[in-house]
Amino acid sequence: MTIIEKILAKHAGKDRVKPGEIVDVEIDVRIARDFGGPNVVKNLIENGLEIDDPSKTFFTFDTNPTGSDQKYAANQHFCRQFAREKGIKVYDINVGIGTHTAIEEGLAVPGATLVSTDSHANIVGAVCAFGQGMGDQDIAAVWATGRAWFKVPPSAKLILKGKRPEGITAKDIVLNLLHHFGANGLLGLAVEVYGEEVEKFTLDERITIASMATEMGAIILLFEPNDEVMAYCGQRAGRKLERISADPDAQYARVFELDLSRFVPMVARPGHPDDSVDIHDIGKVKIDSAFIGSCTNGRIEDLRIAASILKGRKVAPSVVLKIVPSTDRVWQQMMEEGLLKIFKEAGVLVGNAGCAGCAAGQIGQNGPGEITISTGNRNFAGKQGKGQVYLASPAVVAASAVAGYITTPGELPPRPVTFQELKATSFSYKPQPKPHTEKRQAPTVVEGKVWIIRKDNIDTDMIFHNRYLTITNIEEMGQYTFDNLEGWEDFARKAEKGDIVFTGKNFGAGSSRQQAVDCFKSLGIQAIVAESFGAIYERNAINAAMPILTYDARILEELDLQQRDPVRINFETGEIVNLRNGKKAQLNPFSDVQMAIYKRGGLLNKAS
Repeated sequence: MTIIEKILAKHAGKDRVKPGEIVDVEIDVRIARDFGGPNVVKNLIENGLEIDDPSKTFFTFDTNPTGSDQKYAANQHFCRQFAREKGIKVYDINVGIGTHTAIEEGLAVPGATLVSTDSHANIVGAVCAFGQGMGDQDIAAVWATGRAWFKVPPSAKLILKGKRPEGITAKDIVLNLLHHFGANGLLGLAVEVYGEEVEKFTLDERITIASMATEMGAIILLFEPNDEVMAYCGQRAGRKLERISADPDAQYARVFELDLSRFVPMVARPGHPDDSVDIHDIGKVKIDSAFIGSCTNGRIEDLRIAASILKGRKVAPSVVLKIVPSTDRVWQQMMEEGLLKIFKEAGVLVGNAGCAGCAAGQIGQNGPGEITISTGNRNFAGKQGKGQVYLASPAVVAASAVAGYITTPGELPPRPVTFQELKATSFSYKPQPKPHTEKRQAPTVVEGKVWIIRKDNIDTDMIFHNRYLTITNIEEMGQYTFDNLEGWEDFARKAEKGDIVFTGKNFGAGSSRQQAVDCFKSLGIQAIVAESFGAIYERNAINAAMPILTYDARILEELDLQQRDPVRINFETGEIVNLRNGKKAQLNPFSDVQMAIYKRGGLLNKAS
């Protein structure tokens, strides 16, 4: 078996599993964060569910570790009260990013399983554990039962051949991978990473690369643990751990070979992490701000690199550099090694450990018109604020902050370049309340008019922007649907109850937020039909009883489907009929699991 098959088989109590098989998996580590946590608690209380095992259940307050926003503060306090009552451990606002904490605390170890309301829970692939981001209902079910259903993903092998060039960091490596694979080139795959140089990667470097599996559509990137990783995890866990590796005769759906020696320093242009180019191809792009941190690059090795560039230098005039360590342990190391003194003397703002602006919380956000260079994992429109965000390595971000424009450490100018301050416009939005949608028996055949959105890789920030994540009432969500998707900002006002959405590949890429599904339910949308879905989004939709189906793009031509045509869809058979012209085609029908969850009205509803 492959690595992922071994982990899932062991936790499902099976001798072996195969791709496509749906298995019931025991979850070792069960985490809710500060924006997903309140909805997890609400789901448990409203459905009369209890905690299966408090010792395996955790809150991690990492998206807004200052509690500076009133809604975040209220949500955190709500979760703390619940935790006290149920005996659940809270890694509070002083600790740092939950996935990193799980590794540091010896919770995520080789061969373990972990779920979180964080879409980057698959970061634990860095230590050869299986991690998945999930929506609020999914996590509530895991907290109540200790288990989750999973479809065993096909495995792929990625071999990085050749020597790593001088100055190529882990962030450069993953941006090169994004340039090669794009946003969906690894869609639905569990990818094992191999190579002579890979064996030498430090834990921090493995974390950086694993953290961006989601941005390539992968279920997870898995690294076989080397001696350094085994020693670290064993010491943190306080016990001897078993090394895990794939069998020599394991079967892989795909094998990729890339020449690591040809990798170059990269920058991802605003809007898409996969729009990564050679840094020398973008010219001297002026910046207003810079950010070093996030689950991708907030490790001590990243901060050491930044300090080596900033030592004896100043951040350029009119440029703001913000640094946020990933965890409190990293913060302590930063102080002990004198890095904090270097940062402060350079004019850096250092924040509490956590996700920071990457999650639209704490420090690190930018304003309209602001150009930021960031070490984050995503630069979707609006993800880190209302400005534009370039992604790069800590070395490039630090050098750019000193220069005043995007550059490499080896190309620093003798003096920083200054720029005229950008004028920002204020943003205002007055939401209109939506009427309550009445419950009804779930039909297996539906009719409705179609919206055809011919776009691939529509991410969750485009569907339901992160500035609305504190909304917990489904009735309020519909009005914000697609308001961050260019050309479709007025969708919620035009949509009619009963409509059906057709779209492209990898719909729902990005975050684990449940609201990106629930907003369609709020509007009364009957189904979403896409060429493919992001893995987390697919689970969230199925578990929320939101009808989703996949199709081959040729079907649109077969049906001669036009905007606002009426169609009939049979969820059981997959048959679709264009009621305007009578033409028929075949979609992929519901699976047995999807139909069972749909008929009972959602994962958390009791079977009738």
